[in-house]
Amino acid sequence: MPNLPGKYSSDCIYKSINLQFKCLGNVVLTGLFALSGLLNSSGVSAKTTMLLAKSGTGRPQATAAVRISHQEQQVRQVRPENYNLKRYPVIDRHKSHWRNLLWITAVVEPQEPYVAQGLNGILALTTRSKLSKSQIQIINMAMQVGTQLYLSNPNIYPSMEQQFLQTIERSHNSQWVAMALSGLAKRKIAPDKLRQLSAHIRQRFPNWSQDVFLQTTLREVAHTLAPTRVPPLRDLLKRTIAPAPHLYVICQPDREVLCQAVLKNRNGQFVRQNGQLWSVPLLLQSIHGLGWNFIRGQTPQGIYRIEGVVPPSGNEFFRAYGQFPLLKLFLPFESGVREFLPGRKGRFTGSIEAYLALLPPSWRRYLPIQQSYWAGKMGRSLLRIHGSGEAPDLFNKKVRYLDSYNWNPTIGCLSALELYDKAGKLQQADMPKILNALATVGGKNFAGYMIVVEIPSSSKAPISVAEIELILQ
Repeated sequence: MPNLPGKYSSDCIYKSINLQFKCLGNVVLTGLFALSGLLNSSGVSAKTTMLLAKSGTGRPQATAAVRISHQEQQVRQVRPENYNLKRYPVIDRHKSHWRNLLWITAVVEPQEPYVAQGLNGILALTTRSKLSKSQIQIINMAMQVGTQLYLSNPNIYPSMEQQFLQTIERSHNSQWVAMALSGLAKRKIAPDKLRQLSAHIRQRFPNWSQDVFLQTTLREVAHTLAPTRVPPLRDLLKRTIAPAPHLYVICQPDREVLCQAVLKNRNGQFVRQNGQLWSVPLLLQSIHGLGWNFIRGQTPQGIYRIEGVVPPSGNEFFRAYGQFPLLKLFLPFESGVREFLPGRKGRFTGSIEAYLALLPPSWRRYLPIQQSYWAGKMGRSLLRIHGSGEAPDLFNKKVRYLDSYNWNPTIGCLSALELYDKAGKLQQADMPKILNALATVGGKNFAGYMIVVEIPSSSKAPISVAEIELILQ
């Protein structure tokens, strides 16, 4: 993902893409599949996928020289004077400076005391009142990036913890209080301290149960302290919401481990390719490490509606989304969907009970599978499945697992593999495979459902196709 500050008002997609372009419908998809003339309804063609993946031409922005220059430009912005609050106080006329610098900070993850000092100064403003809209936006982003840096290296950023505690103690902004508690919980501070902080928040905010940020965060912390058993995955995989394609994305709680996606056709049968389950690995990790219930947080578990695609964004957003169409996903309560519930036009506006009715009975009391419902209720939107035109080494945080190194983190979306050589030529891409499979089983105007779920595992590799086969037996 490239330099995106300011333009991205929601989770993952620049809103004007939806305003400037209509959903692809037949135009781009038909063009893609016409490359091979092999689109059929009997199964996913490996030849079609291969041809689509090789269809791209060289991209100047993906060449080694341009990528190195881009990275060097970003690194040069990380210098003490740019984080100096006396030079750049948090006021309206410095909004662009801070939003650009904070995004670069998220990408580079500098380990410098002056960065911590600048962020601490911004986070100290969480306890103030009468802030302007621009100040609130800067603080929001500083909370996101501050959480990221605190989780990545608390030895360099130990003062973040004190700022989070001060926010919990004194801020009247429920979202910032919730984000501070969530960050501390992800750092796995002492359980007794977490219980104490949770109780204090309930006392400070008597109507916490009516506040979606506080309610979901406090429930998430309680679930972390006393987790419930995950229901049988087989029940979820066997459930069909409606006669339509179902994309299941099976993850681990550690989202730096790749997830595995498998596909079911409109007849409830899992799609196979060359004798085994069709599958594709995806990364569902937020660059900030934020929880699912915050803008720019990780992809929530639960049910999504799939409806068509967003056109390829051209050179302007090539770094962010790559060269292929983006798969459109809709959360409950999100506008723009033709039909979230089977047979009912428009967006989902129902109760949690109406949402739970879409799930198998064994999953209806399992809180984490409700995440997409609550994420939609709090306003998360515009999540997509997309590739990336960025170099795999752009993001400094991706050093833990080699298996996921080639996938870039996002700010809420699902990341598909897209690799280029030093000359900017496409080498490998999974978006054509995903789009081809959905069009094959759902038609060129495909629509269906996606279900994201986490399954506990100590492995640092994604769940294998063989494991999923055993579960389905």
